[in-house]
Amino acid sequence: MAEVKEKSFRLVVLGDYSVGKSSITLQYVKNEFNPNEESTIGAAFLTKTVLFKENYVKFEIWDTAGQERYNSLIPMYYRGAQAALIVFDVTSMRSFLKAQSWLQELATEKPKNFLKILVGNKIDLEQREVSFEEGDSLAKQNGISYFETSAKTGENIDNVFFNLCSLAPTIFLDDKPEVISLKSRGGFGCC
Repeated sequence: MAEVKEKSFRLVVLGDYSVGKSSITLQYVKNEFNPNEESTIGAAFLTKTVLFKENYVKFEIWDTAGQERYNSLIPMYYRGAQAALIVFDVTSMRSFLKAQSWLQELATEKPKNFLKILVGNKIDLEQREVSFEEGDSLAKQNGISYFETSAKTGENIDNVFFNLCSLAPTIFLDDKPEVISLKSRGGFGCC
């Protein structure tokens, strides 16, 4: 029998206020949807462990507040993360533009191997302002995956996290310490 290992996977959920970040997280972790979900203050932390290809993956999820007044705190949450879900509301062009700014910020602040997934939420609503093609195009421009979800119905939520699991081994490989060879320069002392 193969040894089953648990690997932690730190994830931050970013996006404008009221796009459904907390609802996506709760739908995934607890299979719940609360239509009266209160706005997150600062950040919320949830975990979920899943079995994926003979390994347990423990998602450590930081659900961040989307209000402008909390923006200065958010880098604290993504600094230690290995991935980000950048969420927007498909019925709000403003939230889509904010998602673009999050992608730009992460491109300058995080290494290339930092995983990002763009998520268009609220596809259960009819009054779209952002088409699937616009979301998909933005994701392709940034070399990342794009999913459309409904936190209300649960549609496609598991697929977002399954995609993260399938990409996670690249993160775990990169987390291994690099072995370097130090050649002696002769002489005495340490320098």
